[in-house]
Amino acid sequence: MAERDRPHIVVPTKPQQEPFTLPSSGGGGEQSEFAGDRGGHGQRLIRNFHEAWPAPVAERETDGTYITFVSFPDLELAIESLEVRRNGDQPELVAVKEVQRSDGIVQEATVFIPDGKKQYFLDKLSAYVEAATRGEKKNAALIDGIQSVRQATLRELWTDPDDQFPRDLTTAHWWEVWLRKRDGQERHRLTAFAKKHQLKTSEHYLGFGDRTVVIVQATADQLALLLGTVDDLAELRKPHEISSFLPELYAIEQREWVDDLRQRVEFAPDNAPVVCILDRGVQASHPLLSESLADDDLHAADSSWRHEPVIWPHGTEMAGLALFGNLQLAILDSHAIRLQHRLESVKLLPDRGDNEPDLYGAVTARAVDRPEIASAGRKRVFMLAVTATAGKIVGADSDAEAQNFRTSHQSGRPTSWSATVDALSYGRAIDDSAPKFTYLDRDEPRVPRLFIVSAGNIRDVRAEDDHLDRSDAEAVEDPAQSWNALSVGAYSELDDMSGSIADFANYVPISARGELSPASRTSVSFDRKRWPFKPEVVVSGGNLARTPDGTGVDTPPNLAVLTTRFQGIGEGYFTTTRDTSAATAQVAAIAADIYAAYPTLKPESVRALLVHSATWTDAMQARFDPRANKFHLANLLRRYGMGVPSLERAIYSAADALTLIAESSIHPYEREGNSNDGKVREMNLHQLPWPIDQLNDLGETTVSMRVTLSYFIEPNPSSRGWTGRYIYPSHGLRFVTRRPEDSTDAFRQRINTRARVGDERPLSLSTEQGWLFGSDQQKSPGSLHTDIWTGTAADLASKGAIAVYPVAGWWKNRQQFDQSSQGVDYSLIVSIESPEVEVDLWTPVAQQIASVIEV
Repeated sequence: MAERDRPHIVVPTKPQQEPFTLPSSGGGGEQSEFAGDRGGHGQRLIRNFHEAWPAPVAERETDGTYITFVSFPDLELAIESLEVRRNGDQPELVAVKEVQRSDGIVQEATVFIPDGKKQYFLDKLSAYVEAATRGEKKNAALIDGIQSVRQATLRELWTDPDDQFPRDLTTAHWWEVWLRKRDGQERHRLTAFAKKHQLKTSEHYLGFGDRTVVIVQATADQLALLLGTVDDLAELRKPHEISSFLPELYAIEQREWVDDLRQRVEFAPDNAPVVCILDRGVQASHPLLSESLADDDLHAADSSWRHEPVIWPHGTEMAGLALFGNLQLAILDSHAIRLQHRLESVKLLPDRGDNEPDLYGAVTARAVDRPEIASAGRKRVFMLAVTATAGKIVGADSDAEAQNFRTSHQSGRPTSWSATVDALSYGRAIDDSAPKFTYLDRDEPRVPRLFIVSAGNIRDVRAEDDHLDRSDAEAVEDPAQSWNALSVGAYSELDDMSGSIADFANYVPISARGELSPASRTSVSFDRKRWPFKPEVVVSGGNLARTPDGTGVDTPPNLAVLTTRFQGIGEGYFTTTRDTSAATAQVAAIAADIYAAYPTLKPESVRALLVHSATWTDAMQARFDPRANKFHLANLLRRYGMGVPSLERAIYSAADALTLIAESSIHPYEREGNSNDGKVREMNLHQLPWPIDQLNDLGETTVSMRVTLSYFIEPNPSSRGWTGRYIYPSHGLRFVTRRPEDSTDAFRQRINTRARVGDERPLSLSTEQGWLFGSDQQKSPGSLHTDIWTGTAADLASKGAIAVYPVAGWWKNRQQFDQSSQGVDYSLIVSIESPEVEVDLWTPVAQQIASVIEV
């Protein structure tokens, strides 16, 4: 492999846009026919409905009723038919959940029905019964699947796993309360209710889309009173708790190390990109940080807090890695070091340790707002190495009960925090002009942001665990399931105990060198049909070791990561840290350096380059057998991501390893007239500059191509089924490459029915071979899609045409929210490498391009 000393090539030519319709895949099987008596079924549901509707009272405080529709076991409801999509006070779907019963999984959909709209459902039920008497079907798609109808209680509005619903109904608990948007007065009505009943609420409210979120401390009986008093409730969830795991490890205290490193460092100028650390605050006076962190760049989410840390060292530990990357390597190196980026700090949490629950989405938005106001326009990477647990296991009676708790929270579902990170990444403006209320504004111009988030750690690693099985079972923590953020796991680069101190003699490292860290979490347990793979990358985060008798686990300092220390009086300058927080800080440093090398790139491109640059260690690579089934390979992707990112690969090409960067935009959907339901609008065809002659000359030589598509989605966080018009992403994009058998026209016709003329049909082809993950992974959920193709150079010569096209999203069927006309940005990164033969692929392509961005 030639030296990487050439800039990537940014493609200046825009793709060809053309009207688009995706060919039908044939659809799924037909729905099973209703086996019972439709007339009797409809009459029973009518009785259910009347019983569920409350009896009239003289001074009723609400203007409607919450009604829950329950499906037959293992069947789904026709969710979108349960509400009326017209202006005015109409039935509104507020919450959808799945419940495991002894006879199967049932779906429960709760609808708020205004008093004047009770007849809407009764009319549909009556028409269903009348048609059945004539041997006909009417409203069958909606009603066949409904097993029962009942009045909703708090449990029907609880959309987290059922086993997390508070057991003690008379004890006050913290609840995350989601309010539906009616007249803009929702939070004021809730505040008045809380004041009247002396209930605590979170410091902040969070508003985005058609939902407002607040945390309330109340008993279940008090919340039930709220349900009967106001019509604003949409759903209830469990608030997540911030983790404060901070290892107490002794550090080497040598001032001469600091002085030597400072003499060799050229610090970045004031206008350089920054890593903005959202944490507990950073000690800016540390001699290794002071030149890169100005006092004006210290902020706090709350103006009443001190900007620097008081007791918590975590932010300062992260700063050393976010600035230097591998700090130990920088100290041991004797060469000059030129830093390309600086730091900012925003204190995300107060200094007191007994924090009451808060809406961390609202706090994060306010934290992001502080440096953006102070230094607008600065190239910035937001780093968040603080995660929330799913809650504490209180009173668990057995290991089995604790395990049931853990597995119940492994779905990958969005939360108010992860959805906020997605909305901020997408570019939503922050309106926090109202005290304690933060609104993510859709009407302001978008300014996309790049977030690097830690996957979260397993805090109770056990000596008897198979650590890979344990990591596969433990899902990433909130907000690492965010679609738009880059989530970072940890692997173990260290397994040598020869230099350990005497206290750790005969300890045995848990992870082999190059394997996943024992504390790192994954997305193997996610529902892969709905939620993306996480983490996308892994970086060195240290290791753990078993005690000599094999019964315990400890944290030897020689298996940890060196970083800057939060200094008390008389304390040293270095300490060690570990796990996914340390890994996240190092990735943030790489991201900022990518911005320094390519200052005009969009955040979507920087995220793509981070993932695109990643490679698996030898230990990881040994598990990636291309002959293995795709399900097994997808599990490995959900464990390791795409591997370990490299700054060198992220910013440099080589003569025989060419990387192309194509940034563009696309308009996902269109609609006819005032129709609420839209359709896909267009696709983009990229005809990339390609070294065709050189590849043809290589003939049967084995080469590889890597493709990464990165874009940001607008989230739909409310739990209303996550399908159809309530699917989580606003839009989806996919890529497809031309096959060697196709001409460009045949390629277009194969993927776009609107490119066909008359009865033209492309030849039928079997599934293309050579892709590591294949079409299932390329089309999987998420806002980043990546795959690696391996084949002959002759076949690669014809693969320079790549199409990007839209797929389903909630914008498509929600006209009032659809912003397709504004266009959405994406980044397409394509690399080709010739690992077997050294050949210049870069120069022929560079000659086809009018300008190449210089690093």
